[in-house]
Amino acid sequence: MQTVHSSEELARAVTQLKRRGSIALVPTMGALHAGHMALVEEGQRRADSVAVSIFVNPLQFGVNDDLSRYPRREAEDARILEQAGCELLWLPSVEDIYPSGFATKVSVAGVSERWEGEVRPGHFDGVATVVARLLLAAAPHVALFGEKDFQQYAVIRRMVADLAIPVEIAGVPTIREADGLALSSRNAYLSADERARAVALPKALEAARAAILAGTPASAALRNAKQGLVDAGFLRIDYVALVDAATLEPVEQPQGDARIIAAAVIGSTRLIDNLPL
Repeated sequence: MQTVHSSEELARAVTQLKRRGSIALVPTMGALHAGHMALVEEGQRRADSVAVSIFVNPLQFGVNDDLSRYPRREAEDARILEQAGCELLWLPSVEDIYPSGFATKVSVAGVSERWEGEVRPGHFDGVATVVARLLLAAAPHVALFGEKDFQQYAVIRRMVADLAIPVEIAGVPTIREADGLALSSRNAYLSADERARAVALPKALEAARAAILAGTPASAALRNAKQGLVDAGFLRIDYVALVDAATLEPVEQPQGDARIIAAAVIGSTRLIDNLPL
């Protein structure tokens, strides 16, 4: 596996890989787990070579977010990626992604405005800006994103379509622990007691999905899901909603592709999750 840091090194490495065929890019913020490796595996199925970027993007962290304590373990991540057969690891600096004088912001209206967009103002501008930078710099044939961050995935798809960036955006289903909790780098923040109670989040979504599919009005099913989180000790519920999967607008009953999405805080850790209907 080749490791590069600067844009110049990246350009040379990408040119070499493209002589062998297609490239898949897996953009990450590091602290890799099985969910990230599922993206790498899907990239290996879809392309001849896989490149992974690790960049903790300061633009997508708000004033109350956890940029300073976000887990960073590049040496361990590199070892995992090399064992998985990744061909290229890109570790850009903040100065390389946002050089002196950088003054551009990518903002995606519509799909970014509700839910995470309301709770974390500016977050999706940071996501869209950095993903545009990464895609344009690496110029992959396909880029892989996890469906756990479903609104992020929707924002990126909209941005790529609107800006006609020549890359396929592919989603990979959420990877879960044996008890159903979605894998996340932020799970490391949970105490043992919080981790045991956190499983109430996927259980509440599963119960809501089953109820809605059985004909229960969405409002009642979602209200019961929220109560389940309160009973489990979640301190704050930012949202539990049934939404259209393309527009992220709330719907009363599933019509076509829909998702139940949720975000809630247990202890000091904010967890997000979603399930398809």
